[in-house]
Amino acid sequence: MSPAALRHPLDPEPVRSTKAGTVFALGLVALLTGPFVGGLVPASIAIALAGQARREAYQSGGYLTGSVWLRRGEKLAWAGVALAATSLVIAIVIGVVDFAGQPAGQDFAPGVD
Repeated sequence: MSPAALRHPLDPEPVRSTKAGTVFALGLVALLTGPFVGGLVPASIAIALAGQARREAYQSGGYLTGSVWLRRGEKLAWAGVALAATSLVIAIVIGVVDFAGQPAGQDFAPGVD
């Protein structure tokens, strides 16, 4: 039997979750802006929205689709978080190395007491 034969005529048509598309778009923005640390905002929104979308899809009983877009968007969001964290670590290391290269204390001219 085909799956169409098992469906009741009054059952709604399966439709892609709009939240899944939003999670993907926000994940893509997070990945692109992650190195500038601005990617943390869309990434955190995408990760929170992914949890909501996953719960809604489970409760819909199969009438909400888009789990592939949801997983891809979530992966992109986590990659954006990783890029932002890497950028922060690199900036801190550069700052520490620059600070360590500067002389400490006051530098007096020779022969001045």
